Formats: sequence, structure tokens, C-alpha cells
Amino acid sequence: MYNTDMPTRAELPTSRQLLRSTGIAIVTAAVLLVTVVLPSEYGIDPTGIGGALGLTEMGEIKSQLADEAEADRLRDLQNAPATAPNPDRRSGTIGSVFASLLIRPAAAHGPGAMHGHDASTVQNASAARSDEMSVTLKPGEGTEVKLEMTKGSEATYLWRASSGVVNFDLHGDGPGNAVSYEKGRGVKGDEGVLKAAFDGNHGWFWRNRTKADVTVTLQVQGEYSSLKRMD
Repeated sequence: MYNTDMPTRAELPTSRQLLRSTGIAIVTAAVLLVTVVLPSEYGIDPTGIGGALGLTEMGEIKSQLADEAEADRLRDLQNAPATAPNPDRRSGTIGSVFASLLIRPAAAHGPGAMHGHDASTVQNASAARSDEMSVTLKPGEGTEVKLEMTKGSEATYLWRASSGVVNFDLHGDGPGNAVSYEKGRGVKGDEGVLKAAFDGNHGWFWRNRTKADVTVTLQVQGEYSSLKRMD
């Protein structure tokens, strides 16, 4: 087996050469940090090079997505049911089950519909109903609008953002369940059929990332018992 010959002392780099190489590596890393890493990861562009290369927009998108992911996490924590069992809570859960079995079907046969702007909560017991709701979001503001639905029920929807675009997350949550149906960024609207994966609240979280007010108007029709603005 051949082993590489050991270099002689004369072939080894001097301390001065090592210091110079270390200095070059530090300067190179600093330049890459300022011109590439900060713009592409955090949207910070002190030199303007990131903007010219399109890296700043990438960093801004990442920051927005991170902020929205954190907002989703906090919202899920708020909506998550408590897991620690105790007799009172079990009693409450059993009561909720009986209430959902006995009260909700009875309520599903009453009349009612909502047509208005910025309404917060509307209770309606119609099995098939239609509603329209408009919400105005300031720059950076987000809001959540949900339908109370039972598993397998369906609702057709159409929403439009006037004078701008929004990010959205179509999702649902209920006792012990959570699901994300669809997400979008910088869109003017969407339409389709929402089918509830489980009993609970299903709907949209919109966030305005533009620099001007945006009004989102939602039209929905189908099998749900209420339309609620959650915040």
C-alpha cells in the first residue's frame, strides 16, 4: 500500500500564509453573508445586490411564510382541545356529544340567512343556506372566517379580493382534528366546493401583505349551520 510522502518543513505553509488564507476566507464569508444570505433568507439587502439578483424577493417570501406559519401555529394552539382528562372534562365532552346529536339536528331545520358586511357571527339553522360577507383588511392584517359544518357536508364558495391580492389558507378544525385543504399566496380570488372532513369549523384565513387596504367578499351556499368571523 502506498502512503503519501510526508511534506518537508519547507513545503508546509508559513504562519503568514495561513493568516492570509484565513483572512481571505473570512472576507469571502462576510461578502456572501451580506450579498446572498441576508437577502435570500431574510429579505435584508444593505448593498442592493440582492434586489438586482432577485434574492430579496425570495427572502421576503420566506419571511412572510414564516410569519404565517407562526400565526397558523398559534391559531392551532388556540383551537386545539385540551388533552388532560378529568371527570369534569369527560362529562363536558359527553355533554357536547349529546348536544351535537340532539341539538344540532333540531337547529338544522330553522330558517335564516345573513347578508351584510363585517358581521361577526350569525346563527342560522337552515340545512341549505347562502350568505355573503365582506371584510376589509389593512396592510399586514389577517382574519379568519369559518363555516360550522358536519362531516361530509358541502358548501360551494366564491371569494374575491378587490383592489389587491391576499394570501389564504383554507382549512378546518374541530375537536381533536385539524386539516389544511388549500393554501395560496398573492391571489385575487378562489372558488370551489368545500367538503367538511369532520365536524367543526371550516373556512378561510386571509392575510393582506400588500401596502393598501384590501376588501375580501365571500359568497357561500350549502350545508352549514353558521358563518362566523372568528376574530
